[in-house]
Amino acid sequence: MTGKEILYKMKEKVGLGSSADSGKGKSKMSKNITHGYHLVKGKSTHPMEDYVVAQFRQVEDNELGLFAIFDGHLSHEIPDYLRTHLFETILNEPNFWTEPEAAMRRAYSITDNTILEKAVDLGKGGSTAVTAILINCQKLVVANLGDSRAIICKNGVAKQLSIDHEPSMEKDEIEGRGGFVSNFPGDVPRVDGQLAVARAFGDKSLKKHLSSEPDVEVEMIDNDTEFIILASDGLWKVMSNQEAADAIKNIKDARSAAKHLTEEALARNSSDDISVIVVRFG
Repeated sequence: MTGKEILYKMKEKVGLGSSADSGKGKSKMSKNITHGYHLVKGKSTHPMEDYVVAQFRQVEDNELGLFAIFDGHLSHEIPDYLRTHLFETILNEPNFWTEPEAAMRRAYSITDNTILEKAVDLGKGGSTAVTAILINCQKLVVANLGDSRAIICKNGVAKQLSIDHEPSMEKDEIEGRGGFVSNFPGDVPRVDGQLAVARAFGDKSLKKHLSSEPDVEVEMIDNDTEFIILASDGLWKVMSNQEAADAIKNIKDARSAAKHLTEEALARNSSDDISVIVVRFG
């Protein structure tokens, strides 16, 4: 086995992915729950700025499914930092088991402050994030900043579990902080004419006008639950929630489903980095 193959196997085992990468895993608590992920670099000249986490972890008598996509802008250091630090910060919150939603909000705030303090090392850019924690195969807690997105499919119907933080939707809040939202012809709305999302980690130069408060949603897993999809905006720019759900409804292997979605996004001329995680239930 070559060094590259060994590294690939190690990354697949711990569920950390970047660049052109792919991986899969399964729950020990429920053999019917599996996950797979696939990443494809976009057409831009800068390095890959998407990173994922996809793993099941035993914590004493509990099992946690930890899933996340971090989509950097002007930075690959910050999403890489989030990949290795955000979940540890969440799980170290003393109230995680009793109030996971509050723990995630506090951990997001702590992590953002740390990134700003480390701006000299991590650079001037930032990152969006969508994170999902599956607690004992029963409770799903989703948090997000920016325009990466999580959906759940039950009985063939796709439901969005996160909120796309578009500058046009938070114009009043941005202006209330002293910023502005540009709306130039041929371009998307941007905070201070620069950033196309209203919330993100990092972005020290824009932080006075930019929120790092996540939206948090809780969903219970039941017998109707088929799968969840987490993906960066490289997918959602060219596919609706229902189109993505319909595209993989008959693909039982989670990694194959994730890869199929990236291929479909490329076929629809998505030029951005594309990262997809699929978690299948039964």
